[in-house]
Amino acid sequence: MGQAIPSQPDDQNSRQPRGWRDLPYLWTLVRWLWSFAITLLGLSIITFAMTRLSPIDPALQLVGDHASQSTYAQARETLGLDEPLPVQFVNYLRTALSGNLGQSISTGQPVARDIARTFPATLELATVAIVLGSVFGLSLGIIGAMRPGSVLDGVVRLVSLVGYSVPIFWLGLLMLLLFYAKLHWAPGPGRLDVVFQYTVPSVTGFALVDTWLSGKVGAFRSALSHLALPALVLAFYAMAGISRLTRASILAELGQEYVLTARAKGAGLVRVVFKHVLPNVTGTLLTVIALSYASLLEGAVLTETVFAWPGIGRYLTTAMFAGDMPAILGGTLVVGACFVALNAFTDFAVNRLESAQR
Repeated sequence: MGQAIPSQPDDQNSRQPRGWRDLPYLWTLVRWLWSFAITLLGLSIITFAMTRLSPIDPALQLVGDHASQSTYAQARETLGLDEPLPVQFVNYLRTALSGNLGQSISTGQPVARDIARTFPATLELATVAIVLGSVFGLSLGIIGAMRPGSVLDGVVRLVSLVGYSVPIFWLGLLMLLLFYAKLHWAPGPGRLDVVFQYTVPSVTGFALVDTWLSGKVGAFRSALSHLALPALVLAFYAMAGISRLTRASILAELGQEYVLTARAKGAGLVRVVFKHVLPNVTGTLLTVIALSYASLLEGAVLTETVFAWPGIGRYLTTAMFAGDMPAILGGTLVVGACFVALNAFTDFAVNRLESAQR
């Protein structure tokens, strides 16, 4: 019996070397990197212009109101404020690319060092919040879409409406009043109890990780209990948007012909949703989760203020009240860069996912 000859693929792309087939993906990556650089440049221009248009004089903030004219002029020369605005922006961009974001007036420390100290707290809070918000948001959205018009669907829509409508600072204050002041179920503001603040070494900047590495069970429990309330507040805010979009996306897909065909062949609703519908809306859900995560990173200012959470949001709030322009400019630039990076990464991941599905 003769040996069967394997069939050759007719697709021209399948006959190309792997390196050539990866060129479209590499080109997409280059385009997103270029878009990221241009967007970051535009963000730098806007933030720089806003600080220069502000009525607050950085030189006057540095030397004080009672300094002599010669001291004031020397401070302006030291800060480079006597140069034309384009030259000031180029100088700032050059120093920022080297990692130097200037000197904070309020703390007396380099802004980059202050951000490296405060940003992990915001990152930890936002990451835990987006995980909780995604789990509950996707679950509620799927439940509401599978039972449209039911009592469960009404509860899902009500939760989503409340999450959009309730001010986040009011919800945070209410949580503190109920669980901290009245019921005593939660600890006070901050990241750790006072007894652990100076006994746990800061290795990564993340309280949960540092307390776990220290081997102190009490410190880890303290960090977890302090994180619970602010993370739940932010998670509720993220859950509202995720559940609403999940429900709408699944309902839109359930009316498509392939779903009706699968249902006519006897496939159950749960099987259709999880095997056919969810893969088709993964790109949309990934986008909304990433944008929610970015909004938590940049929008946790009120939550960090209410819970005295020492993150970059509280750092920027303190800098704004103090008129600390280097801190405001550096912090805004870092937060904006995170938002742009997450957006670009999500677009790239969604494109790869759609290409894989095709």
